[in-house]
Amino acid sequence: METQKNIPLIVGFVADLMFTTRIANVARHEGYDIVWLPDVAAVAGDTSIIQPESPGEQLHGATGQLFEKITAWQPALLLFDLNNTAVPWQRWIAALKSSPATRRLPILCFGSHMDVAATQAARSAGADLVVARSRFTSDMAALFAQYGRVPDPHALAETCAQPLAPLARQGIALFNEGHYYKCHDDLEEAWRADDSPGRDLYQGVLQVGISLYQVERGNYRGAVKMLLRARQWLEPLPDVCRGVNVARLRANADAYYQAVTSLGPDHLADFDWSLVEPVELIGP
Repeated sequence: METQKNIPLIVGFVADLMFTTRIANVARHEGYDIVWLPDVAAVAGDTSIIQPESPGEQLHGATGQLFEKITAWQPALLLFDLNNTAVPWQRWIAALKSSPATRRLPILCFGSHMDVAATQAARSAGADLVVARSRFTSDMAALFAQYGRVPDPHALAETCAQPLAPLARQGIALFNEGHYYKCHDDLEEAWRADDSPGRDLYQGVLQVGISLYQVERGNYRGAVKMLLRARQWLEPLPDVCRGVNVARLRANADAYYQAVTSLGPDHLADFDWSLVEPVELIGP
C-alpha cells in the first residue's frame, strides 16, 4: 500500500465490515487516511505462519511482516478491535509496545464492556487506551484527536530551518568517513542537548550509522533492527532538515534494508558496500 506522507494514517485491526465503514467515515472527516489489517493473511499472506513469539522486533513470520508494514507506514494510531479473533492482538500489542522501533506509536483498543479479561489483557500488553465499544463509537473523533500522533509540520519546518549543531556535524563527518561506531557519541550528545523536534534528525542518522556498523560485524539481526528503528526518526522530517538531505538519507536507508534482507543472515558478508552513500549536506 502507498500512503501519502502528509496525511496521518490510522491502521485498523478490525474485521467488522459494517463498523469499518463507520470508522473510516469519521477518520477521513478528521483528516486521517486509514488502512485495514483485519486478519493475519492481510499482514503476512499466510495464516499458517502464526506461532508463539516473544515480544520485541521479530524478523520472520506474521509478526515480522507486521513490523515491516508498521515501521514503513509510521501511522498516527493503531486501532485494535478486541473482539477480532482473526488477529493475535494480545501478542501483537505486546510486541509493538516492547520494540524501540514502534513503542512510541499509540495503540487504542475497544471491545465489549462485559469482557473484563480482554480489557485487562490489552492493558497488560501495553495498549495506551482500552474503552468499551459504545464509548469508542460515541467519542471516536475526540479519541482520534487525543491519541493520534500527528507531527506538527509548522514546528518541524521551523526547527529544521535552524543550523546543524556542531556536534552533529562532527558525527556526520565521522559517518561519511566510514566510522559508523564512532559517529554514535557525537550524534547522541547532540540529540540529548536539543529539546526541539529537529533533534530527531540526529537520532535518525545515528541509527543508520549503527546499522552499518552491525553489517560490518556480520550481525544480521542488529542491522535489520536498527534500520527498522531509523524509520520512526526520519519519516516525519521534511525532505531537507538543518541542511541534511533527509529524502536521500531515507532512500539510502531503505536501499540498505532491502540489500541486507535480500542477503539474509547467512550471506551478509556479501553486502555491497558500493551502495553506501554519505549523508549529503546541502548548503554551507
